Amino acid sequence: MFGVDLYRLWAMARKEALQLRRDRRSLALAFVLPVLLVLIFGYAISWDVRDIPLAVVDQDRTQRSRALVEAFTSSGYFHLVPSPPTYEEADGWLERERARMVLILRPTFAARVESGRLAPVQALVDGADANTAAIALNYAQVIVGAYSARVAAELHGTALRQAPLTPQVRIWYNETLTSRNAIVPGLIAVVMMIIAAMLTSLTIAREWERGTMEQLAATPVHPLEVVLGKLIPYVVIGLIDVLMTLALGLLVFQVPFRGSMGFLLLSSLFFLLGAFGVGLFISASLRSQLLATQVSMLATYLPSFLLSGFAFDLTNMPRILQLLSLVIPARYFVVIIKGVFLKGIGLAVLWPELLAMAAFSVIGLGLAARSFHKELE
Repeated sequence: MFGVDLYRLWAMARKEALQLRRDRRSLALAFVLPVLLVLIFGYAISWDVRDIPLAVVDQDRTQRSRALVEAFTSSGYFHLVPSPPTYEEADGWLERERARMVLILRPTFAARVESGRLAPVQALVDGADANTAAIALNYAQVIVGAYSARVAAELHGTALRQAPLTPQVRIWYNETLTSRNAIVPGLIAVVMMIIAAMLTSLTIAREWERGTMEQLAATPVHPLEVVLGKLIPYVVIGLIDVLMTLALGLLVFQVPFRGSMGFLLLSSLFFLLGAFGVGLFISASLRSQLLATQVSMLATYLPSFLLSGFAFDLTNMPRILQLLSLVIPARYFVVIIKGVFLKGIGLAVLWPELLAMAAFSVIGLGLAARSFHKELE
């Protein structure tokens, strides 16, 4: 089929498997590095903001003001740190990063609350980290709102006088808004793209550097047979890596899995074929293991991390980057793996992404076969 002899193909795959078994560094790269990357990034990357250092300038010093401060500390999002003695010194606490937020309670706070008048609560926030500042402000608004409703109910017998509308919010797919549930599935896609391209970027370059390409050129093996034969052991390793990283996500990070394992493995197979093909294309084009490794990292890590939607929302990017992301395979695999993990959806919804993965595998294999020249120059 397509000019491929199955006997020669098997012989090529067996040769590559034996060579790979003797190369302990490549085996370590294949099995140890994906696990380490998922563990390190899975624990290191978090969008959850907790334990925010909070300083309080309580100029009121009443039971009402202490109750509000206790509402902040008991929420689990803030912890109290030594506070500036005066309002004028609050700025220095933020400058020296002794606190990320300073809460200012005026001397008339309790009197205004008791009389039903507006009681301003001032919060000074360190905006050097814009993401943390925005989340801290949202937390503060929710805590103050809940405290206000509770006080209104206590003083007037009902919370409706202060809050005529009561929102009822339901969050789907990631009910606890745990960032790891969103990070780990996308992280698996990014890590597999990097590992797959790095592994195969060494194969043909290694043949050239060791001088075994001349022996291969003297055989009747077709270039496509060389490409497919070299890919077969790596595809097996890649699928094992996928299962290992999935197990980490489920057992270590407790990410819910609601979809079809079969559909996810099929998508992973297409993705791995394309990524391995890209690695072979780089290896055959450069013929240097060092250069091939560097180029494969540059060609896979940065685009996959920045333009896949894993770490940054694509809708907030400039239009030109959104268009560029359309040719990043990891973008589609991130959608698939998050959809399978968190939403439990499959082919009926994700068929465009699966089609993109299939096209990526064809393009990757085509580039690898086209770039490999058996004849010596």
